Amino acid sequence: MELLLAIFLAVLTGIVAIAFYYEHPKAEIPHGISERRKLYVLHYLMNFGLGLATFLDKVGVISEVHLLRVIMETIPPLKDSRLLIKDLRFERVKVRIYQLKTSNKNLRRGILYFHGGVGRFGSIRAYERKCRYFCRKTNSVVVSVGYRLAPEHPFPAQLEDCLTATIHFLRTAQDHGVDPSRVVICGDSSGGTLTAAVAQALVNRTDLPKLRAQILIYPFLQCVDLNLPSYQQNKGVPILLKERTLVLGLKYVNVDLGIIEEVFKGCHVSEDRRLKYQKWVSADYIPHEFKTRGYKPSPTYLPSKEVCEVSEPMFDPVFSPLLAEDSVIAQLPETFILTCEFDVLRDDGLLYKKRLEDHGIKVTWCHLQEGFHGTVFLALFGKVVGFRSGAKGLQKIVSFLRLL
Repeated sequence: MELLLAIFLAVLTGIVAIAFYYEHPKAEIPHGISERRKLYVLHYLMNFGLGLATFLDKVGVISEVHLLRVIMETIPPLKDSRLLIKDLRFERVKVRIYQLKTSNKNLRRGILYFHGGVGRFGSIRAYERKCRYFCRKTNSVVVSVGYRLAPEHPFPAQLEDCLTATIHFLRTAQDHGVDPSRVVICGDSSGGTLTAAVAQALVNRTDLPKLRAQILIYPFLQCVDLNLPSYQQNKGVPILLKERTLVLGLKYVNVDLGIIEEVFKGCHVSEDRRLKYQKWVSADYIPHEFKTRGYKPSPTYLPSKEVCEVSEPMFDPVFSPLLAEDSVIAQLPETFILTCEFDVLRDDGLLYKKRLEDHGIKVTWCHLQEGFHGTVFLALFGKVVGFRSGAKGLQKIVSFLRLL
C-alpha cells in the first residue's frame, strides 16, 4: 500500500510540475549562444524544479524557497587535500575561509565572495567550487560569506551581513595571513549587487584600509528601466528571464507583485526621478553595437502615484547601486565588470562601466559574446553542465586578480 501511495505521489508530482512548466514562457535561445541544446535542457530542468517546488509548497510538504535552496546546493565537491578550509564567524556572520596549505611568509591577497541568489537562495556550500577555484588559481585567502537570507531575514539584512564581514576582515586581515591593502570583494548576479553596495558603503570610512578592487559578475544594478536593449533582446533567454528577474527582485524587497506590469511600463518612476536618473540610466548610453538585435525605443507612460509610492524600496542604492550619487561613485576602487551578451542584466553592467569611467575609475571589462546569465556559476560543474563561455569568464577573473 505504501509503495502504491509513493508511486501515485511521484506521478502526481511529475504531472503538476510539467503542467507548471508549460504555463511558463518557452525559452528563446539565440543562435549566437554555443551549446544551445545544453542550455535548452538546463531550462527544462529548471522549470521542472520550479514546478515541483511550487507543488510541494502548496500541498504542505516543503516550502518552495527551501526546496530551491536544496536544489541549488547540488552535490558538494570532494575533499581537496591542497586546501585548508575552516568555518568561522565574523561577529554574527558565518564565513568559510579557504587558503592553500603551502607555506608562504608573505602576506597574501584576500578575496571576500558574496554569492548570488537574489537574497533568497545560494549559500556557502552552493559556491564551494568557485571559492576553491579562486583560492587555488590565485593563491589568495578566500572568504565565502554566508549572509542571512530572505524571507526569514528581510532586506537589507543581506547587505548588513556582507558589510559586517568585510569590515571585520579588513580589520583582522593580517590574522589570516592577508595584506589589508590587497583585499578584493567579489560577487555574481545579486552577489554583484551586494559587492557594489558594500564598496559604496565604505568609500567614506577613514578608519579602515581601502578596498583594492571590486569584481562584479553580471550584476543587477538598477530597477529604473526594464526596457533597455538587453531586457528587450534577452527577455526569453535562460536562466534569468525578464519576468523572472522582476518577480525575484520584488520578492526580495518585499514589494507587491501586483505592480509588475506597471513597472515594466516604467509607471513606477516619478517625473522628478526620471529627470534625475536619465543622466545615468538610458538606452542612449548603450553603444550602438548592442542595439542591433532588434531593439526598439519603448513608449513613455505617465507615472502612477500609487505605484511610485509602493516602489520606493526599489530606488535605494543598496538595491540599485547604479543610482548612487556622483560623490560616491567617484571614490570607488578599481573595478572588474563581467557582462554577457545574452543576459537581461548586460546593460546594467555597461551603464555602471560608463559611470565609473566618467569619474576616472579604472575599469577592466570582460564581455562574453556567447555568454548568458549564470554561465560563470555553472563553469565548474563539469562538461555536462558547464559552458565554454563560463570557463572563459573564470580565466579572465583569475588573470585580473593575479595582477592585484
